[in-house]
Amino acid sequence: MKTTRTLRRASQWVVFLLFVFLFLNTEYKDNDVLPYAVNLFLRLDPLMAGAATLAGRALIGLVWPALIVALLTVVLGRFFCGWVCPLGAVIDAADATVFRKVRRKGAVPVSWRRYKYLLLFFLAASSLFTLQWVFLFDPISILIRTLTVSVFPAMNLVLHQIFDGFYRMPGPIPGISEPAYGFLKSHFLAFEQPVFRTSAIVGLLFLGILAAEKYQRRFWCRNLCPLGGLLALMGRFGLFRRRITEAGCTRCGLCESECRMGAIGGDVAVTDHGECIECMDCQAVCPEEVIHFSGKEGRRPAAVDLTRRGVLAAAALGAVTVPFFRVEAHGKAPDPLMIRPPGALPEGEFLARCTRCGECMRVCIANGLQPTWFEAGIEGMWSPILVSRIGYCEYNCTLCGQVCPTGAIRRLPLPEKRKTRLGLAYVDRSRCLPWVGQSDCIVCEEHCPTWSKAIVFREERTRTARGGWRTFKKPYIDEELCVGCGICETKCPLADRAAVLVTSRGETRSTGVLAR
Repeated sequence: MKTTRTLRRASQWVVFLLFVFLFLNTEYKDNDVLPYAVNLFLRLDPLMAGAATLAGRALIGLVWPALIVALLTVVLGRFFCGWVCPLGAVIDAADATVFRKVRRKGAVPVSWRRYKYLLLFFLAASSLFTLQWVFLFDPISILIRTLTVSVFPAMNLVLHQIFDGFYRMPGPIPGISEPAYGFLKSHFLAFEQPVFRTSAIVGLLFLGILAAEKYQRRFWCRNLCPLGGLLALMGRFGLFRRRITEAGCTRCGLCESECRMGAIGGDVAVTDHGECIECMDCQAVCPEEVIHFSGKEGRRPAAVDLTRRGVLAAAALGAVTVPFFRVEAHGKAPDPLMIRPPGALPEGEFLARCTRCGECMRVCIANGLQPTWFEAGIEGMWSPILVSRIGYCEYNCTLCGQVCPTGAIRRLPLPEKRKTRLGLAYVDRSRCLPWVGQSDCIVCEEHCPTWSKAIVFREERTRTARGGWRTFKKPYIDEELCVGCGICETKCPLADRAAVLVTSRGETRSTGVLAR
């Protein structure tokens, strides 16, 4: 019987390694086409697919694989949480290592598990009225966002510093470490250190999910995960379920104490099939070998710990909160620095579909796409914007549209992308070096990538700081050619605020006008 548990653990590792492999390959590799479906796990997610479809008011073809998970759950039960979910695998790994010796029996009331269902109904109701909050709680989105924004950049920084330290050491150590360093740089490490806004917050929230293991095994999955709640409802009457041959059972209670989800309680012959993730641990520890997982008839599943009043209240709360977000001032006067990626849908539809998974930020070559904080209101938290002072939008890149799992960022052909205007640049004449008569500077024009330079120079006489007159080449923006890629702002040599700034004025997604 232990063979099945070993098989389940192997499945978790294999799936997690696949998840990491796809994550590491979500990047530019000398080609503007991604070789794999690197967003596979997001497209398998029924919760995200349902929320984006409801909130976006559109059938999203990209998420059709989620139907496979949904159908398998109806037949097999909540297997996804025990065998496939990468966040579940990370939580189990933390439980087996950090929290292995923690005593926590009875620390969390059983009634808390109802919160994941209430959260699910809250999210479903708000999505029905176009407000999409699922990104805050969806496990796949949480894990990819955390890896992108926090874990991978931190790991990249630490490894670079470690190998830099080895390189400075005397003796044979550099000769040993440098080949390993070269291998990591070729296959794993980023060439330039990625940085992200809200990195610390995202990382601390993830650590909070893991730290909750101190109080209960699979605390997140039992009590808060709305995807777990959805799969529990779908798989509650699954054909493949835990059954006991009662005649041979001694009621020793080992199965109950071993169950990581608390799906066995009171009468050990009764299983809460909604909570059971089919990890097979109970079967592995049973000394009488009377526990089986099969499609044969058994006892009726335990009732879901929900009341009709609770469900209605959660759904009503999800619906009535929507108007509060629709009257936020940013809807009438959006932040001009809120520059969305190329191919982004109109703002309302974009927020309804965006999963905040961070895939577009991960794949962004120049590290220009950053998570928002409150620039787009609370509703837009962690959605991607271009922060040109940090990085720019590469003129010959269309990868963000390729990785978006819900089509919030449309996949654009390269010729169309090159003409898609994210905004417009303007020159701050009170700071630009030639305009204030301080010195010559052509950096912005040198980096401008459009087919005919969108930044042009005109020779004009300017009074210098010493009171004399001198001719400078002053930059002007050709607004018909500018696509708002932001490279001029990124490369501006001024140390603090750039003298060339990009705003969302004239963006194609609002005007429908492409650059010339």
